[in-house]
Amino acid sequence: MSIIKDSSLAPAGMTKINWVRSHMPALSQIEKQFEEEKPFEGLRIAVSVHLEAKTSNLGLVLKKGGAEVFLTGCNPLSTQDDVAAAVAELGVETYGLYGVNEEEYEKLLVETLKCHPHLIVDDGGDLINLLGGKCKEYGDQLIGGCEETTTGIIRLKAREREGILPCPMMAVNDAKAKHYYDNKYGTGQSVWTAIMDTTNLIVAGKTVVVAGYGWCGKGVAMRAKGMGANVIVTEIDPFKALDATMDGFRIMKMDDAAKLGDFFVTVTGCKDVIVERHFLEMKDNAILCNAGHFDCEIDVACLRDIAVSQKLQRNNIIGYTLKNGKTLNVLGEGRLVNLACGMGHPAEIMDMSFAVQALSLKWLADHRDSLEKKVYQVPDSIDDTIGRYKLEAMGLEIDKLTEDQEAYLSGWSV
Repeated sequence: MSIIKDSSLAPAGMTKINWVRSHMPALSQIEKQFEEEKPFEGLRIAVSVHLEAKTSNLGLVLKKGGAEVFLTGCNPLSTQDDVAAAVAELGVETYGLYGVNEEEYEKLLVETLKCHPHLIVDDGGDLINLLGGKCKEYGDQLIGGCEETTTGIIRLKAREREGILPCPMMAVNDAKAKHYYDNKYGTGQSVWTAIMDTTNLIVAGKTVVVAGYGWCGKGVAMRAKGMGANVIVTEIDPFKALDATMDGFRIMKMDDAAKLGDFFVTVTGCKDVIVERHFLEMKDNAILCNAGHFDCEIDVACLRDIAVSQKLQRNNIIGYTLKNGKTLNVLGEGRLVNLACGMGHPAEIMDMSFAVQALSLKWLADHRDSLEKKVYQVPDSIDDTIGRYKLEAMGLEIDKLTEDQEAYLSGWSV
């Protein structure tokens, strides 16, 4: 039985789902293929991704492919109760409630895994963490799964090195359709949409500090620059720092950037990126937010401890006033800002990412008898298929290599 807030919310959620379905053409192509081939007939798929309309569309596509789908969220503040109600009404077992605490959130994950899934879709590694620990018994039918995020893949590879990976996993985040397209353009747009909608403040003329210059950081910095911000990038990788410099951004340590920023956006996948010594140097009314998966990049617990008072400034903004009289504003409790405070990536972006998920799950099902418990890269053939679907939907054409050109590129002679 689904666990949702209120089934009467379903009509509003259905409107959201119908809207995104009409703007996800690559996934629509795959849905037609799945409906004919039924690649998941007899299989159960557990999905833990941000529970909103685009994710629901993925669940419906997998269902059309013959799967029993069990859907939950991967962040309590990104679950949309109306969408959860709608997708449950459409026949997907759904376990999602907005705003639950950590204990309740884990219970929803556990309920999802009680189906003994054959395949999983993970976003940040919560399902794998449970299947490798307290929910081990629910993994007795596992064929494999997919991981959506950089943070999750880091943890998968660590498990693989230690020999404790519960099942074969696909590194979906490493696919071209994901990190070139979703991470850069999706994160770049959705982070700033969420910040601007939440704060109602101008970006032009402000100093923006972006912590981390991976694909997500590139997108955040690029969009800030495009809106007229002065952008500073902080990094630990010398070549990413050089890359940011060549793209026209200032590079400095967070200790120095803390004094200058009006907006701070962390996008590192690491913890303790902004900590007490940085808070004490910041401007009055600085805006702090996180665009990395987990809520550990900004040490909000420390900020709460050192503050003399705190106040809800606006919806999703808590202002912490320090002993020095300055107030620092944290968006979305330091959780993933584009989903805690916004609607997440645009539908056209998630079309590509969820197309990778869908075809990767099919690849796992097709190759189930030959897979080891390790992290697999998404085959180029899957990426290329999705890219061509997307170009076709946009009415665009590209050149193809001739046989002579293919021979030239694959041979040693000139």
